[in-house]
Amino acid sequence: MSGKEFIAAHAMGSRVEGFALVAKDGFSARYDLDRIQGVFSRPAHKLAGQSYRDRILVLDTAKGGVASAWMLHEMKARGVTPLALVFNSVNPIIAQGTALADLTMLAGFDCDITSVLASGARVELIPERRLLRVFATTP
Repeated sequence: MSGKEFIAAHAMGSRVEGFALVAKDGFSARYDLDRIQGVFSRPAHKLAGQSYRDRILVLDTAKGGVASAWMLHEMKARGVTPLALVFNSVNPIIAQGTALADLTMLAGFDCDITSVLASGARVELIPERRLLRVFATTP
């Protein structure tokens, strides 16, 4: 899938480009991640064992409360974060945590973004245009 574009309802952060890590699953910085090693650690998570470092995470929904929000900030301070977060839906607390951590985030598409993107796709996020652009998918 090359050259496809998707518009988000919500966006924040800076322009970023990288490779997507995609799953039809939720995201909790508190319960799903090993924040020291930079991998998904909850055994039941669809991305269990995979590194989220320097990837654009594309997930169904953001989960969690205040602890997840401040954990994003702590992860950023240590340099163990995804490049950006992309969600079908997001809650206000994770949006605030993403802003506090100075991460890029897009959310709210007119399709299930986890169904139309594949892990390994090279994507660009342009928050000021609320745009997710797909360049290529690795074989």
